[in-house]
Amino acid sequence: MTSGFSGASSEALDKSLPNSWIYGLVVVGIAAAVLGYYIGTRTVPPPYPVNPSTTNDTNINQNDPAIESDTREESQKNSPLIKPGAFEECKLVLVVRTDLGMTKGKIAAQCSHATLACYKSLMKSNPALVKHWERIGQAKIALRCDSEDELVLLQATAQSLNLCAQSIQDAGRTQIAAGSTTVLGIGPGPVDLINQVTGHLKLL
Repeated sequence: MTSGFSGASSEALDKSLPNSWIYGLVVVGIAAAVLGYYIGTRTVPPPYPVNPSTTNDTNINQNDPAIESDTREESQKNSPLIKPGAFEECKLVLVVRTDLGMTKGKIAAQCSHATLACYKSLMKSNPALVKHWERIGQAKIALRCDSEDELVLLQATAQSLNLCAQSIQDAGRTQIAAGSTTVLGIGPGPVDLINQVTGHLKLL
């Protein structure tokens, strides 16, 4: 009798052992998955302190002495977006005032300010247009005008056509009077549309 009971117990134990291993593996697998998810979703702090002022490279401090110009930005939030065709030529035009007598270096600096101002403005309002302009070669044309009145008129005309138009005012730290409007950037935008504004102007 004792031998028979022991044999039955051993047989039952042998049958239950594989099931116990399976349950154990399932539990371990679930625990590992939960732990991996928790570790993977945790926010790991950077190895060094982050300066908030350096996290957004489009933030230009206009009070920085290294920057000689202020940008007069015009809001176009409620205007419809310009959508060029897949292969439509686009360009950025820089209209420079020649009556101010700026040196070549000064003109280059002011055109750089205008280019950056237009780029930043359109990246906020119409990034698809900027990407299209970049893809087809980033054409930039420098033109000339003879007065501030003409520059103001060009800006108003460009804005009436829903083109990005950013004028630059000099800070007056070097060659010309503070507040002088030096360069007008128009675009990037379709060539035919911009030519309606600046097609009559001569190259710089």
